[in-house]
Formats: sequence, structure tokens, C-alpha cells
Amino acid sequence: MRMPEETTEAADQECRVGTALSDRSPMLEISNAMVRLYKEAFGRGPTKARAQLAGHDTLVVILENSLTVAERNLVAMGEHQRLREARLFFQYALEDQFRAIVEQALGRRTVAFISGIDTSRDVAMEVFTLEPDGNGAGPVDD
Repeated sequence: MRMPEETTEAADQECRVGTALSDRSPMLEISNAMVRLYKEAFGRGPTKARAQLAGHDTLVVILENSLTVAERNLVAMGEHQRLREARLFFQYALEDQFRAIVEQALGRRTVAFISGIDTSRDVAMEVFTLEPDGNGAGPVDD
């Protein structure tokens, strides 16, 4: 089953072929806002970003190719742990801003936030657990 998703790359392609995109796509809004925030915080934004729901109450944002030149040099020196520690420090320092982006776009409160990065592949993920939406689609209590 495919989950709804939007990518900044796909949006650019659709705009080039003249297809109008809805300005109200929350997944596209989240992807674009995350790219902007990464650019402001790290000096370089990801070249590819995708936000998608993974079930009713989980949002995954995948950001690719966001490492700066200095960070890529750390990778070349094999300093993956040092890079992970530094990057995750900043990613968690931005938690309130990440949450605000998601909450504004979806109109739902975030109840958990997890950030990670694969320094070898230059892929970062921001994962959010959302407050149940009230449509009976939330988690089942045991």
C-alpha cells in the first residue's frame, strides 16, 4: 500500500510541465519548510525532501544530500561518529521549529520527535508521532 507523499523534486517537475499543484498540500508544505530550515541552520539545504504519513499518527520526513563541504570532509576522514554527534545536536536543537512546521501544516499536535542521520549515505530523517486526529484512527490501547 502506497502512502501519500510529496517531494520537492516532484513538485519542480510538475511545475515545469505546466501542471498546477495545490497550494494546500501539507506534505509538500512540510517538505519545503524542512528544506528551508535545514538551509538556515546548516548553510545548505537538502536537494531532495519527501514527507509522508506512515499510518494515521506517524509522519516521516526524509531529507537527502544535506551535508556541507566540511561534513563531507569528515565522512572522507572516516569521522562518522563525530559528524553524527554534531549533526544530531543541531537537529535536536531545532526540535521546536520542526514540530511547529508539522503542527501548522497538519493542524495536529506532535507528541514525539525522533531525528537521525546516515552519514555514509547522506540521508537524514525526522520522524513525528502525532496526536490522534479524533477520527477513530489513533493507536489501539491494549
